[in-house]
This record gives sequence, C-alpha cells and structure tokens, in this order.
Amino acid sequence: MWELVKAGGWLMTPIVLCSILALVIIIERSHTLQFNKVAPNRLREQLITRLRENGDIGRTQLMNVKEKTALGDILATGLLYRQYGLESMTMHMQNRASVQVHQLEKNINMLGTIGAIAPLLGLLGTVLGIISSFLAITDGAMQDPTMLAAGVSQALITTAAGMIVAIPALVAYRYFQRRIIDINAQFETQAGLMVQELYDYQLLENTHIPNTSKQVTHAAVDDSIRDQHSIDRFGLDETATATL
Repeated sequence: MWELVKAGGWLMTPIVLCSILALVIIIERSHTLQFNKVAPNRLREQLITRLRENGDIGRTQLMNVKEKTALGDILATGLLYRQYGLESMTMHMQNRASVQVHQLEKNINMLGTIGAIAPLLGLLGTVLGIISSFLAITDGAMQDPTMLAAGVSQALITTAAGMIVAIPALVAYRYFQRRIIDINAQFETQAGLMVQELYDYQLLENTHIPNTSKQVTHAAVDDSIRDQHSIDRFGLDETATATL
C-alpha cells in the first residue's frame, strides 16, 4: 500500500487526508443520525400520558427531556411554553427544530466537498503524470524509460485513488441528506400530533383562559342563572295572577 501511495506522487497526500476525513465524518454521522438517538419511539406518548395523569410536568423533568434527544428538545420546549398560548408554543418548537436540523447537518457539506474535490485531485495527478511521461521523450526518442513508467504510474494511481475516495463520500453524503429529511419530517409529525393530542385531551384549556377571564365567565354564568330564576318566578306569578 505504501508503495502505491509513494508511486502516486505528492498529490496522494491530500487524497489520503481526504479519505481519512471522510471516514471520520461517515462514522460520526452514522452514530449520530440514528433514529433511536434523535427521535426515540413513544417519547410523545410518554409525555402526554404523564401530562394527563399529573396535570402538568415539572420544569426540571422537561429540561432533562430537552437535553437527551433532539425530538425531546422540541417537544419539551413546546410544553414549557404552552402556558403562553398555541402560537407561542408553535413558534418556539419551530425555532428549536431549526436549531436541531442545523446540528444534524454538521459536517455533511464537508463530506460533499470531499466527494467533489477527490476526483479533481486525481485528475490533476493524471495530468501531471502525463506531463512527466512526455518529458521522458525528446525528439521522438525515449530518453528515460524510468521517468516514463513513473509518469504513467502516477497518472493511473492518482486517478484511481481520487475515485476510490469520492464514490463512498458522495454515496454517504446523499444518504445522510435523505436521513436528515426523514428526521425533519418525523419532528414535524411528532410536534403536530402532540398539539393535536393537547387539544383532544383538553390539556390546553387551563392555559388558554386566564384567571380573570375565568372569573368573568363564572360571573356571567351566575348572572344568567339568576336571570333565568327571575323569569321563571315572574312567569309563575303572572300565571297565578291570571288564575285569580
């Protein structure tokens, strides 16, 4: 292996560095972009169940959920701000989702850049190798066969090395891009389902109506009840008078 790298010339150094960097990114992103680590199953159900049983979830518990997973960060943020209304809750969840998606895209562009640069480095090595081969020929006669063989070796090795690095890098780049799109769709689905369940189970009722509004509402109900009693009594008195 070392002999091939040495025969490829100095351009093999950046190609090898690109291969190492691409391998590190692929391993790191493969570990990070796992669904069970980013958007674990039944997390939303667990939060809604706890909310229905206890009526509320403590801030400390929600902060612990936020720190564990990306989906937990989004859902816990929504529950932290649900007391300020649906619009504020949705806005904060969207902001956290944008931050989490940006974190998931970390180093992905670098992987795409490596996939684009590696073939160019190999092509540059090919050109330099061919130039070295032509320098071995002067006036139609071969002056240095060793130089000719070295130039051809450099051209072939650098081209092959560039493609070997670029192909896996581009495949991984496209794969991770699709994985991030799927994860983002999962974020939107889970957030939407949580809002719907908060409505269905009437878990937003206590946060949408302030205490003053509740007092006014109760007062209006009491007034209507008193009015109804007055009407009924007036009706009975009127009937009794007519009978007399």
